[in-house]
Amino acid sequence: MTTAPVPDLSCRELVELVTDYLEGSLPADERTRFELHLTYCAWCRTYLAQMRQILERAGELTEASLAPEARDALLATFRDWKKDPGESA
Repeated sequence: MTTAPVPDLSCRELVELVTDYLEGSLPADERTRFELHLTYCAWCRTYLAQMRQILERAGELTEASLAPEARDALLATFRDWKKDPGESA
């Protein structure tokens, strides 16, 4: 029995899937493509490591540790990002 080749994942696709990967919610076939891409793409391995660090650091933040201006700026940036789902990374 032979298995079908795993279609390649682009760096852009990996960026779009990174949150689902880190949350463990990627379907098995997508996770396989994601992890295969990481084996040969140093840029994406670095990106994944950076995302892990960001999430770790963000988890350490408390509302009191963030200046109100910084909080407002972050929320505005997030809202703007969510408004235009057609924008690519």
